[in-house]
Amino acid sequence: MHDNEKDLALIDRILAGDQFAYRALINRHKEYAFTVAYRILGSREDAEEVAQDAFMSAFRALGSFNREAKFTTWFYRIVFNAAAGHKRKRKLVAEGLEDFQLARLGFTDAGDEVRLQEQRMYLQKAMNQLPPDDVTMLTLFYLKEFSLEEIEGITGISVNTAKVKIHRARKRLADELNRLLKHEVNTLL
Repeated sequence: MHDNEKDLALIDRILAGDQFAYRALINRHKEYAFTVAYRILGSREDAEEVAQDAFMSAFRALGSFNREAKFTTWFYRIVFNAAAGHKRKRKLVAEGLEDFQLARLGFTDAGDEVRLQEQRMYLQKAMNQLPPDDVTMLTLFYLKEFSLEEIEGITGISVNTAKVKIHRARKRLADELNRLLKHEVNTLL
């Protein structure tokens, strides 16, 4: 049985009134929900709160879930929207992208842990300077490795718009990295 089939079976049990099935669904996706929220918010406490809120929202909307869609994509959108709304309210800076795929963003393989940590530090500084929409697009595409079609399902924007947004976000990230690194070089000289 595939993961989505397992989710659908649990949803059927939940809709039939099985409370244990709801607990099982939460256990299957709690780390995923927390990780998504944490990547957007950068705060453990806020991510835990948003993940709980997202599960409550999902539970209330479970009856309207389109069974043709993947549960994880539907649920990711709920978590994403909850985290984005929370972030807008609190105006938090996105943090915690230490696992970002540096090579896909133009970094070479350092082969040296110190240099890799330094690259992560500069990448994090640059990401902190980007608008939340750019951080979201880069995170979805590079970190979470969602396809453009999945990003369309999560964010509600078209595939072509997603391509443009990712391209522009990557350009702004490169510009910010260049600015930061040039500033560091000038500081050292």
